[in-house]
Amino acid sequence: MFSRNRRYLFVGPLLIFMLTFALAVVSQNAEQTRSGPVYVVKVEGLIDNGLHKYIQRGISAAEADDAAGFILHMDTFGGLVDAADKIRKNLLDTDIPTVTFIDKNAASAGALISFATDTIFMAPGSSIGAATVVDGGGQKADEKMQSYMRGLMRSTAEATGRNARIAEAMVDESIEIEGVIPAGKLLTLSTSEAVELGMADGRKYSLDDVVDEMGWSENQLIVVQETTQERILRFFANPVMSSILMLMMLGGLYFELQSPGVGFPGAMATVGALMFFAPLYIMGFAQPWEIMVFFLGVILIVIEIFFLPGFGISGILGVTLLIFSLVVSMIGNVGFSFPGLEHMNRAIWTMAITMILGMLMMFSLGKYLPHNRMFSKLILVDSMSKESGYNSNNNTDDYLGKEGIALTPLRPAGTAIIDDQRVDVVTQGDYIENGARIKVVNTTSSRVVVTRARA
Repeated sequence: MFSRNRRYLFVGPLLIFMLTFALAVVSQNAEQTRSGPVYVVKVEGLIDNGLHKYIQRGISAAEADDAAGFILHMDTFGGLVDAADKIRKNLLDTDIPTVTFIDKNAASAGALISFATDTIFMAPGSSIGAATVVDGGGQKADEKMQSYMRGLMRSTAEATGRNARIAEAMVDESIEIEGVIPAGKLLTLSTSEAVELGMADGRKYSLDDVVDEMGWSENQLIVVQETTQERILRFFANPVMSSILMLMMLGGLYFELQSPGVGFPGAMATVGALMFFAPLYIMGFAQPWEIMVFFLGVILIVIEIFFLPGFGISGILGVTLLIFSLVVSMIGNVGFSFPGLEHMNRAIWTMAITMILGMLMMFSLGKYLPHNRMFSKLILVDSMSKESGYNSNNNTDDYLGKEGIALTPLRPAGTAIIDDQRVDVVTQGDYIENGARIKVVNTTSSRVVVTRARA
């Protein structure tokens, strides 16, 4: 009996020592885990694909540095759903503790990104919600888009332990939650409401308060700054700038083809194409094949105008490829995979708005530029007609009604033989092959306009 008690006296302290040692090791490992720096990324302005690249770079740097935490300092009214979805996936996939500090606004796509982080703190006077998807015209998108966004909000809230029903109510106004929101109203939560409902973890006045609350006050704080390159890329990849650059391309191409030869319109179209595709390509959204399709479309249009006059298969195919390449380059798809409608919405609306603005611009330029004083200094807009007192040494009126033979292909301009004389002629837009009989139908403004002679 005594020897058994002696054994217990020996084993007891040994067990206590081993338990103490194990707790010390665990505590030391925990301290080592929390000893890394804390990374901070600012989420401001429009949520777009450029912001996704910026946040992705911040997460990669934090993982490489074995960071103790990753904080999103947020103030945004939302942005592109596809960009927010990519950011959401990056946050859910990382093992680093993630925090969102909502410093006034986390609307729409901002709410989706916030729910993808482990912890949410909100400054007084902040709000989160109103995540209904809208189209490029600011109108509510169709039910397919709303259903997709509801699914994203629901699954993201479930993944981070938040109320999925409340998250859905931020997208769908038909959802009723007793004591929270009646049917027919879209849910947006204030700071106190979000904390009370468990959608946020607390009220904090500043980023320093968030750091202290997380126990990171002793850790190095690294604020990830947007590089100059990223700011430039975000500026040019913005939907508004994309529309302007497409106007430069399409408008420059149109006016260049109206007066063949490399001039200012052609240079403008080239610069617009470079500024449009370069940011998208660098950010990984425009694939090489999409750029090749664009230039193939341009080549087909040139072939149609100069080698196969008349608007045929080559011209239609060229215009189709041109528009297709511009749309798909803004979607951010990889390879030849076909994206869903939720990813195509922004690109389609950007292209539609661009085409409308382009037609309005061409109509306005054609109507008002000829009467502009500055424009008249660059382009000859006054015709020197016989009625105005001008005469030409080469009187072309004598050719009116006469027939001849096309000496060269008329595309639409070329040379013909009329009265045994070589005459520069132009058709009314039709293509006439060389050797065909032609007839002069107009000699206004010293131009000899011809058409194909009837047999």
